[in-house]
Amino acid sequence: MTRRRRRYELRDRALNEQLEALVASTLERYGERPDADQLRQVLVTALRLAKEASSGNLKLVSNALKELRHAFRVFAPYNAVPKVAVFGSARTQPGHPDWQQAHAFAERMVDAGWMVITGAGDGIMGAAQGGAGRAASFGVNIRLPFEQSANAVIDGDRKLVNFRYFFTRKVTFVKESHALALFPGGFGTHDEGFEALTLIQTGKSSVVPVVYVDEPGGSYWRDWHEYVKTHLYSRGLIGEEDLSLYSVTDDLDEAVEEILQFYRNYHSSRWLGDRLLIRLAEAPSQAQCEALADQFDDLLEAEPEVCGPLPEEKDDAPGLPRLAIRISRRRVGRLRQLIDRLNDLPAERKQWQETLPPEILARELSAEAEQAEEEDET
Repeated sequence: MTRRRRRYELRDRALNEQLEALVASTLERYGERPDADQLRQVLVTALRLAKEASSGNLKLVSNALKELRHAFRVFAPYNAVPKVAVFGSARTQPGHPDWQQAHAFAERMVDAGWMVITGAGDGIMGAAQGGAGRAASFGVNIRLPFEQSANAVIDGDRKLVNFRYFFTRKVTFVKESHALALFPGGFGTHDEGFEALTLIQTGKSSVVPVVYVDEPGGSYWRDWHEYVKTHLYSRGLIGEEDLSLYSVTDDLDEAVEEILQFYRNYHSSRWLGDRLLIRLAEAPSQAQCEALADQFDDLLEAEPEVCGPLPEEKDDAPGLPRLAIRISRRRVGRLRQLIDRLNDLPAERKQWQETLPPEILARELSAEAEQAEEEDET
């Protein structure tokens, strides 16, 4: 009887046997893992590159993997602490109203129990890092030929990560941030904002609060918001509900509250098959579930159901109830509105509970998509 080949392995039987022995030895030394097959697939991919990748491509993959591994190690001890990523111009001078607003914002978020991630540069990034303080700061620096040495607050700290590539840096920002705050900036700031909104809108990352913060009385982001409404929404390039994916304010209290309110009851979410499990501090009652079904009948494909943790979640937030829903995956803006409604249900704000970093890929690949990844080896 022919042995059934795994979905993703080498065609060479001898190499496969050596690889399996290496994985088994590694797990014996470092401990068993329920996701050990993912490690095996990483090794399979690396060995396949030996046959097909150029020297330049090998260097790119090697450097990217090392950068991501290092970033994972730096952030891992702080998984239990929520983090806000702050973006803005590296050219903003100390004392400018934008600089002062970023400094005060970071200070307020740290007072609320959060940590702050920036690109580690000067300007807005240095202001936020200064407001947060070194102990509550992370820096994800990009190596550029100009303008981007680490600021004095985070320089030399263990929580400073230096990246060669923008894409690995972006992955780290998205993976580790529970909220995003954007202050006035140039191309890079707009890129980070639109990238975050695109990932959220398309379901490639979890829904998180995204707040654009002007100086008091300022119009930088207010004008941007008018552009989005005039040229994107009015032409049908985005939906009205997509405007719910972000907020714009020049009020520091509103900026902080936009983030804290998002986690008043909501904790995190995960796709399991065709269901989205929303983890909550307090589950809605049966009457509230029925009211949600009526209010969001354009989004929900069935009435929401309260349940406990499922085995597939691998003990993520085991003490929290879940709201299981089936929804149209194209309606992420409407999902954000549903989360806002869930946050209005408890009588009082709950304490932040430990969570894993937000997911980048919000749901598992379909069987067809997995099959497409199987390479035709000869």
